[in-house]
Amino acid sequence: MTTFDTLHDDAVAAPGAKSERRSGAASRLRRVPVGLALSWLILGSVFLWAVAPSFFTGYNPLEGVGGAQLQRPSADHLLGTDALGRDLYARIVYGAVHSLTGAFVAVGLGLAVGTGLGVVAGSVRRRFDDAIMRVVDVLLSIPPLLLSLSIIILLGFGTVNAAIAVGVTSVGGFARLARAEVVRVRRSDYVEAAFGSGGTFASVLWRHILPNSLTSVVAFAALQFGSAVLQISTLGFLGYGAPPPTPEWGLLIAEGRNYISTAWWLTTAPGIVVVLVVLAANRVSQSFGRAAA
Repeated sequence: MTTFDTLHDDAVAAPGAKSERRSGAASRLRRVPVGLALSWLILGSVFLWAVAPSFFTGYNPLEGVGGAQLQRPSADHLLGTDALGRDLYARIVYGAVHSLTGAFVAVGLGLAVGTGLGVVAGSVRRRFDDAIMRVVDVLLSIPPLLLSLSIIILLGFGTVNAAIAVGVTSVGGFARLARAEVVRVRRSDYVEAAFGSGGTFASVLWRHILPNSLTSVVAFAALQFGSAVLQISTLGFLGYGAPPPTPEWGLLIAEGRNYISTAWWLTTAPGIVVVLVVLAANRVSQSFGRAAA
């Protein structure tokens, strides 16, 4: 066959190949569950709130409007106003940066410290493994809320300190999961083959063990993100998080509980936002977990 014939066949086949790729992409898009798509939409919207809150609302979350106290949800105030006339929707939007930043700090701390401990425990000799895991068992034996409150009392109040406290409570879970994954991968055939072909421990750990061990850890991190949002909101509700008038979600719920009989939206709206973010993070974590399985 001549070069001209080859080019002609490729040109004829190209539209068919493109249509097959389009149909394949469309079929994959159709296979995405509705719940997962909604979860990504919720998380994406909340992240945009944290990045550019002024794009979503023109109200100042810290300044009230005279004569607009405790107004019901309306076209002017989508989620109503609080006792000082501040727009509740604006306070929820601007509060996303505090709650999400705290959750990221907490998950990042737990992921870095816990995964590091788990990798070391799963890679070193049994004596060091036992010592590390006994420390992890102690962390896991303490109720998370009690441990976080104890740390906050030592560090002081504030969003960052609350995030650190929540992050410490997640170290044990990350460490145990990372160790279990490292031990599982170390026993696989391809890792034994890598050692048998002359690979050093450091190179095998970096090239084979870690990449195949951390997928489940990433899924657990997504799950812990939702848990961190809930815990930080709980600490804010109890008064151990950001101080007033910071529009942190847990603090918003706490401020509205005194008006729950007359202004139900003050607690309901931020509470629904927290629940939706937690459920969305859990759904995304499940999708990561299925991909890792």
